[in-house]
Amino acid sequence: MSSTTIRPRERDAILQALRAGVVPRVGQQHVQVGRANEVRAMLSDIDRVADGGSAIRFIIGEYGSGKTFFLHLIRSIAMERKLVTIHADLSPDRRLHATGGQARSLFAELMRNISTRARPDGGAMSSIVERFISLALTEAKDSGNAAEAVLHQRLAGLSEMVGGYDFAEVIAAYWRGHDTGDERLKSNAVRWLRGEFSTRIDARAALGVRTIIDDANFYDQIKLMSRFVCMAGYTGLLVCLDEMVNLYKLANTQARNGNYEQILRILNDTLQGSVAHLGFVFGGTPDFLLDTRRGLYSYAALQSRLAENTYATNGLVDYSGPVLRLANLSREDFYLLLTRLRHVAAAGDPSAYLVPDQALTAFMTHCSARIGDAYFRTPRNTIKEFVNLLAVLEQNPGTGWVSLIGGVDIAPESNPDLWPLPDEELAYSSYAAPPSGYTAVPATGAAPIGQPVPGEGGDDDLATFRL
Repeated sequence: MSSTTIRPRERDAILQALRAGVVPRVGQQHVQVGRANEVRAMLSDIDRVADGGSAIRFIIGEYGSGKTFFLHLIRSIAMERKLVTIHADLSPDRRLHATGGQARSLFAELMRNISTRARPDGGAMSSIVERFISLALTEAKDSGNAAEAVLHQRLAGLSEMVGGYDFAEVIAAYWRGHDTGDERLKSNAVRWLRGEFSTRIDARAALGVRTIIDDANFYDQIKLMSRFVCMAGYTGLLVCLDEMVNLYKLANTQARNGNYEQILRILNDTLQGSVAHLGFVFGGTPDFLLDTRRGLYSYAALQSRLAENTYATNGLVDYSGPVLRLANLSREDFYLLLTRLRHVAAAGDPSAYLVPDQALTAFMTHCSARIGDAYFRTPRNTIKEFVNLLAVLEQNPGTGWVSLIGGVDIAPESNPDLWPLPDEELAYSSYAAPPSGYTAVPATGAAPIGQPVPGEGGDDDLATFRL
């Protein structure tokens, strides 16, 4: 293990995040183990986007297997390669396609999290626009032309794209605010770029443009942003969307298929090379991909495009397809992970290690006896308990690790994606116990208890039940 000193701020951020079961925003390189082939495949995608191409990946892994950590790692690598990254988690209020503002809400969240190597924690929109303007001013100074003429010449490439004219007008408005010192105009321009205007009237009064970013032009604005960041001197745009299983959970078939159609559009554009300097990374569970009733495989066009390589069997692998399945960590990988966590807890000082090597093997043996192979295949809970163990040893000097390890209670991961969905809960509610004093009796002509009633199927052709 390297003896490189870890800063206290970085150490605390890593340990606090892992104790809470979430991904640390900094220092992922200190705890990254395994999955070298997957990282190498994503590196090739990042290089392709930087060279002017496009890429799309579906990162598929079990609940608690490290998908979110992997996405954050790829984001960090992309920023080191001078890409701009945007990321967000999908939720019931943030979707790829909607009519009630959910897509605009997702866009606003993505733009709030826009990051560069200089601003890795998000909020980099203003700095990107400022960099574009500074490059235009430098070009105007070198060529001897007027700055405004050079600016409009550079923005002309955006006007030919869908929604590009108003996008270019907003950038020009930011430049006017920059030139005249009008901070309000600059702020309004950034608000428009972030999708924070909810009505066209407000946008026209503030900036003189007739359109806003809404549900209908979500994807078109993403493409515009990828073109713009390249004009600002970056090599491309990487879009990371996690918790895609929230689309799988949508109870309404029409809403779910609308989102899948948007994914199909993105998939077609990236695989056909219709977009440049743009990459997408989606994170989801196997159910989100494989379920033929609700998952991506329920949409025939997506199923055919995302089908696995039939020749990649019997130990043969293919990392070039759009679907990238995260391999489970091995016992060796997990042991290495524990050594790295111990190293982080000691702030990089080997003389300050809280437990010896034999404590690591004893901890793994205890976890294996409690939950089997799940302790290293889906290690979220196992990592939390190990960090808790280190915290107790650190705050209670002289305490023996042997007795503590025997008392560690490890619970297997519980996947909330397998909980009953809303419509399934509705169906199950038919079996609820009747009020006291009443007896459920089949009505005349009714179907037997627990049998589906024909012709009363609701969404997704689910049968209803009659008591």
